[in-house]
Amino acid sequence: MKDPVTAVTGITYDRESIEQWLKTAKDTTCPVTKQLLPSDSDLTPNHMLRRLIQKWSTENTSNGMDRIPTPKSPLSKSCVLKLIREFEVPSLYINALKKMEVLAKDNNERNRKCMEEAGVAKAVILLLIRCYKEGRTIGLEEALRVLYLIWTPSSEINALVNENYDFIDCLTWILGREIENHVLVKTHAMLVLKRVIEVANTRMLEKLKPEFFKEMLRVLKLKISQQATKSALQILIEVCLWGRNKSKIVEANAIFELIEFELEKPERNITELIVNLLAHLCSCADGRAQFVLHAGSIAMVAKRILRVSPATDDQAVHILSLISKYSATKKVLLEMLRVGAVTKLCMVIQADCATYLKEKARGVLRLHSKLWNDSPCIAVYLLTRYQR
Repeated sequence: MKDPVTAVTGITYDRESIEQWLKTAKDTTCPVTKQLLPSDSDLTPNHMLRRLIQKWSTENTSNGMDRIPTPKSPLSKSCVLKLIREFEVPSLYINALKKMEVLAKDNNERNRKCMEEAGVAKAVILLLIRCYKEGRTIGLEEALRVLYLIWTPSSEINALVNENYDFIDCLTWILGREIENHVLVKTHAMLVLKRVIEVANTRMLEKLKPEFFKEMLRVLKLKISQQATKSALQILIEVCLWGRNKSKIVEANAIFELIEFELEKPERNITELIVNLLAHLCSCADGRAQFVLHAGSIAMVAKRILRVSPATDDQAVHILSLISKYSATKKVLLEMLRVGAVTKLCMVIQADCATYLKEKARGVLRLHSKLWNDSPCIAVYLLTRYQR
C-alpha cells in the first residue's frame, strides 16, 4: 500500500487499487462491507497510515525496501472549476491556462477524467472563440495545447462543434495570423482542426468556406511542420467527399500545389496522402483539366507506381485510368507514352500486384492500344508479355 485512502464505508484501501475497482466493477460496492460505493464517491487520504508506511519503509531500507514518496494530492473538480472561472477574467486567464496545461500534461487518468467532467474542453473552445471575435492572440498557444491534450469526443463537444461554425472560423483565423512562435501554435491548430473535422456532421462539412481550403493549401505550401502537413492532407481527403468541396479545393489551385509539393519528394506517408487526394480531385472534370495542364503531373504519378506502397499504386493507376477515359486528347495520350506511364501500366500487369489492379491497368492499355502498340517508347519485352 503506497497511497492509503478511506472510502465512505470506513475501510482503507490503496488508492490505485480501489479506483481500478470502482472503474471496472459491474456493481460498485465496498469489497469488504459489500455496501454500495458510488463510482464518484470521495476517497479521503489516510495520512496517519501513510506516515506509518513511510516510516516502516525508511526503517527497512537495509532490507531492500525503497522509501515510499508522499503522493500528490489528487485533482479536485472544484479546483478545475475555479480555473475555468478565471478564463472569464482578462488579467487571470493566461495564468489559468498555464496551470491547466501543467495538469493536462500530467499523464494521470484520474486528473484527465476530472477535467473532462468539469467541462474543460468546452470552456477552452469558448475561450478560443472569444479570442477570435476580439482579435486577441495572447494565450492561443496554451489554449490550443490544453485542448489537444484533453480532447475526448463526447456528445457535448460534438454538439458545440456542430451547432455553429465559429470554432472552424476561429481555427482558420489562427492559421492565417502572423503569431509569435507560429510553428507550435499553427501545428496545434491543425491537430485540433483535424479532430474537429472528425466529429463534424455532414451539414457542417458542406458549409466549409473557400478561405478554409486556401488556408489548408497555405499550410502545405509553407511546410510549417510534418504534423501540420499530414493533418492538412488528411482534412482535405476527409472533406472533399461532401457537397461542393471537391470543386472548392480545385478552385483553390490545389492540383498545382499538390503536384509541386510531391515533386520535392516528401516522405512516403505524405506521398500516399497526396496521391490519394489527387485521385479524389481527378474524379471531377475541373480537377482532371487542371491535372493535365501541369507539365509534370502524368510523369510524377507514373513514377510513383510500384515505388511507394500498394495503396499508392491503386490510386495512381486510378488517376491514369480517369485521365485516359475522360481527358484522352492525342496530346495527353502521347504524353503518357513519352513519360513512361504506359510502360508502368505494362509493368503493373507483370508485377506481384492485386488481380483487380492488373485488370484496371489492362483496361487502360486496351482502351488506346491502337495508338500505343507500335511505339518505340515501350520496351519490346513488355509488349510481348502483355496479353491483348
